[in-house]
Amino acid sequence: MIAEITQGVKVSVETEYQPSYSSPSQYHYVFTYRITIENKSEFTIQLLRRHWHIFDAGFLSREVEGEGVVGQQPVLEPGQSHQYVSGCNLKSGIGKMVGTYQMERIVDGVKFEVVVPEFTMVAPLRLN
Repeated sequence: MIAEITQGVKVSVETEYQPSYSSPSQYHYVFTYRITIENKSEFTIQLLRRHWHIFDAGFLSREVEGEGVVGQQPVLEPGQSHQYVSGCNLKSGIGKMVGTYQMERIVDGVKFEVVVPEFTMVAPLRLN
């Protein structure tokens, strides 16, 4: 597990290759990632937006941004956490993602960026 804390918000990431949804002969490798966001600050916060950079070895990188995560904009009181699972497909079977979440402190409306630590995705068969 990889984790990073920004302004009292801890983001942890775990990845898993999904062989049953992948087709290496067709350059289609599917990964899931589980993200846990923990509010270790003294303020109630809300996740507003996400911004991802997806790097696929030997192929063009992609950029994805939008509102919330998996259709949600969770509000986290101090000490609360939110977990979700999402996915990514790669053509090479080897890649990485890095990104940020835009958060807002509910008490005063101040917006701030939280770093999602860079994480790698490697299909086990690519390690041979």
